[in-house]
Amino acid sequence: MTEEPDRFLRRMRGVFLLLAMILVFWQFLPWVERYLVGLTTEPRAVTARGELAADELATIEIFERASPSVVFITTRQRVMNVWTRDVFSVPRGNGSGFIWDDLGHVVTNNHVVADASEAIVRLNDGRSYRATLIGASPAHDLAVLRIKVPIDRPPPVPIGVSADLRVGQKVFAIGNPFGLDYSLTGGLVSALDRSITDDEGTSIDHLIQTDAAINPGNSGGPLLDSAGRLIGINTAIYSPSGAYAGVGFAVPVDTVNQVVPQLIAEGRYIRPSLGISVDADMSRLVREQLGVEGVLVLQVTSGSAAEAAGLRGSEVDAQGNLVPGDIILAVAGKSTDSVAALLSALDDHRIGEQVSVRVWRSGREAEFPVILEPGG
Repeated sequence: MTEEPDRFLRRMRGVFLLLAMILVFWQFLPWVERYLVGLTTEPRAVTARGELAADELATIEIFERASPSVVFITTRQRVMNVWTRDVFSVPRGNGSGFIWDDLGHVVTNNHVVADASEAIVRLNDGRSYRATLIGASPAHDLAVLRIKVPIDRPPPVPIGVSADLRVGQKVFAIGNPFGLDYSLTGGLVSALDRSITDDEGTSIDHLIQTDAAINPGNSGGPLLDSAGRLIGINTAIYSPSGAYAGVGFAVPVDTVNQVVPQLIAEGRYIRPSLGISVDADMSRLVREQLGVEGVLVLQVTSGSAAEAAGLRGSEVDAQGNLVPGDIILAVAGKSTDSVAALLSALDDHRIGEQVSVRVWRSGREAEFPVILEPGG
């Protein structure tokens, strides 16, 4: 009767002993392998990589060709100690920019240099120069600085076109995110003709939306196409946290190429104008009363292009009531349902260009050709 339990116990002891031996062997296996294989201080053999892919080579070429034209901008602001009346400067922020021409002009975002008392531009090779503000356009978030580089000036960024961009095109951003200079990110054109409103309530229109990583410090840097040409200037991100969230915006190069030459020549951007006075609040009231989506012409300036074209301003009758004048519905076929939309439509054209202005007048629509003049 006792032989069966004894046999079972012996069998179990054998199993446990085997398991214990396996565990001990497993513990010492690395030492055995090191003894059998041998130790060496020589690096491992490198596996040959082969040629880089064609798209990698193209991206590398874009960066190497464009990065010498990208600059790192740091700004400072003068402050006063209210107790001692001492004036000193403190760091304000940093951003990116790029070389515009051979005269030392640097283009960046207006918000990068706004309210700064001084700006330092550092080139790709490490040289730094104090910059002079030449002009700025807050409405387009663009600013132009100038630096004096005596020798070996960096080349300007090649200029492209943004009017023919298509959603899905590859784009590349070069800048200084979080102060990490000369970083390259890539992505796609996510959408076109976007509008955003800045902290001061100014609407910036016709923006390019991209998923290329854009972070604080990228502002003012170039957005390039796959040919390495400038197609936009990185200006803003949409992010609840303030960091990259896959939605960035860039001022299109067609706008840049229209505004920057004026900033260099005049120090400010002179908008094309019809020669009329408008008011957003009055337009909104008339729109609510008449149900017409447009901009009310309050006054036509004497001797203006609008007067020559036959546009009519508003009047006040004997009882003191406003008699609405023309209500502008569209400029060159582009709807103008607000003052911001009207200004945006005018920005698509140049001074001296003739545009068709569609108006609502006494219940009927009419079209007038107007030659755009310099605004105030």
